[in-house]
Amino acid sequence: MFSQQGGIFSSALIMSIMIIVSRFFGFLRLRVLSSYFTANELDLYFASFRIPDIVFEILITGALTSAFVPIYIKYQNNKKDLWVNISSIINLLTLILFIFIFIIFIFLDKLVFLMTPGYSAEKSATIVYYSRILLLGQLPFLVIGNFLTAMGQANKSFLITSLAPIIYNLAVIFTTVLWAGKIHLFAPILGIVLGAFLFLLIQLPIPFIFNFQYLFIIRITEGLKHFFRMVIPRVFTVLTSQVDATIDLTLTTLISNGSYTIFYLAQHLQLLPISVIGISFGQASLPYLSEIYQNKKIDQLKNLIIDSILNLFFLTIPIASFFIFSRTPLVRLFFGGQKFDWQATVLTAYTISCFAISIPFHSIYYFLTRCFYALLDSRTPFYISLISIAINTFFSLIFILFFKLPVWSLALSFSIAISFSVISLFYILSRRLINLNFSFLIKETTKIVIITIIASLISYFSIKILDGLIFDTSRTINVFFLLSTVAIIYLFVYLFLAWLINIKELYLISKLLIKTKEYKNKILAIYSTYD
Repeated sequence: MFSQQGGIFSSALIMSIMIIVSRFFGFLRLRVLSSYFTANELDLYFASFRIPDIVFEILITGALTSAFVPIYIKYQNNKKDLWVNISSIINLLTLILFIFIFIIFIFLDKLVFLMTPGYSAEKSATIVYYSRILLLGQLPFLVIGNFLTAMGQANKSFLITSLAPIIYNLAVIFTTVLWAGKIHLFAPILGIVLGAFLFLLIQLPIPFIFNFQYLFIIRITEGLKHFFRMVIPRVFTVLTSQVDATIDLTLTTLISNGSYTIFYLAQHLQLLPISVIGISFGQASLPYLSEIYQNKKIDQLKNLIIDSILNLFFLTIPIASFFIFSRTPLVRLFFGGQKFDWQATVLTAYTISCFAISIPFHSIYYFLTRCFYALLDSRTPFYISLISIAINTFFSLIFILFFKLPVWSLALSFSIAISFSVISLFYILSRRLINLNFSFLIKETTKIVIITIIASLISYFSIKILDGLIFDTSRTINVFFLLSTVAIIYLFVYLFLAWLINIKELYLISKLLIKTKEYKNKILAIYSTYD
């Protein structure tokens, strides 16, 4: 449960498996919500997270993901310095958290009314009420729990930290099923608070396992100064992205009722492969990238970057295409609850298609930003994100206010912006690390795109033939069988073509099977010892 992983592949593999399980329960949670509440009602629920999420993202995504792990690794060989520096960071960020909560709690009603101009006063007041509960009942547990998550990942232990979000989702599912009929939307809100508490509770053993001694101090150390020098640009990066997400909320309130729910659900579905592949790989890579760079192994670092990008492309380009040609069955499977009507299904499907365009770039984004963090540079991603957010905001405003396009146009503007970010980050990184094998990257990526197109065409026509002729898709279970059958066909054709033209990333599958066999042998050895 608390064992350390031996390499970047096994670390990413463990995280991916656990994220798949976590996302399964996450989508089960969304499926349950769409069964008990309409899209209009869910607007209230999802919008209630907007302001608490801003605080969470600033402190967690802004601070911990960019600087905590490199600082922890820097001082891990000196326990006393480690305890002083990390305890000071934790205590100072916790103090900042409670200051944020206090200030926002006072002005929350004004902020919500400002962010939701298209909602009625009654609807906005309900969002204020739920947001205050989340600020006080969810945020402290989640923030402190994520300190423990970062500590576990710094020690290359990913299993227990990946298990915590699963418990979080289960709490929301159970409270919704048990009490939605009695206390309506307050049931999942209560589940969020309970889930956040359990998220912290399950990770409490981490400091003891890794011999970390928490100190109730705030000392201005060199480590703390270094931490904030890295954090400040990253915090502004996250803050601008949260402003961008808030603009999306504001614009959806001007389109129609239920638009924010459609946007939210589509965004979370496209985040499934990004979380399983992109985010897990990015998080798992940071300790290894930092270690390689600090040991001055630059050639090894350059090879790792090119190989990692190709691995991510090999996995995400076919997934992006699958999301586009099978968009409607996917929406019906994940969100086709009793109260999710056909109009909402179609709009969500179109929105997913626009998001899916950028899945490969979005997945690589997290790895590239970790490359810069490993180089102790958090400013470059910040500057690029500023330009990207400006592009996203510009296109969003034009699409909604000028062209009066539906909610899917917000997803299209996001795809344009994130693609720009990745291309810019890679260009700057290639200038920083001279002689990256760019021609090899282009050659291999072109081969992946070609076989993806061929496999997608075959699979698309398979859907048309199987839908109605073999499977009666008026029932959800048959939608699942249809998607499963087409996914198997798609995977087989894609892998066969990859083998046929000798795409070297195919050997990821072989490596996965070898790892699986190694783990199986270890388990059998343990059992034989007990026998």
